[in-house]
Amino acid sequence: MFNVNEYFDGKVKSIAFMTEDGRATLGLMAAGEYEFGTDTIEYMTVVSGKMLVMLPDDTEWRTYVPFETFIVPAIIKFKVKMETDTAYRCLYK
Repeated sequence: MFNVNEYFDGKVKSIAFMTEDGRATLGLMAAGEYEFGTDTIEYMTVVSGKMLVMLPDDTEWRTYVPFETFIVPAIIKFKVKMETDTAYRCLYK
C-alpha cells in the first residue's frame, strides 16, 4: 500500500511504497533549502530538476541532475537545496 508523507508545511511531499529492492519513496521538493535526518542508508536519485547536497563531511555543495544518484549514510543530518521544484526517488537500505 502507499503512504503519503508531507514535510516543511507541504513544501516536500513523498509517496512511500515497497519495491523488490526494498522500501522507497517518490517525491517532490519545492524550491528552497531543507535539512533531513536519516535512520538508514539512502540512495537518492534526482528525477527532474537539480538538487544541491551538503553531507556532514562536505565543505561545498555538490550538484546532482536527473538520473544522478548520491548515497546518504545512516544516522546523519544532511542539507539539500533546490532552485526550482525537483522530483526524486529514494531507496532505503
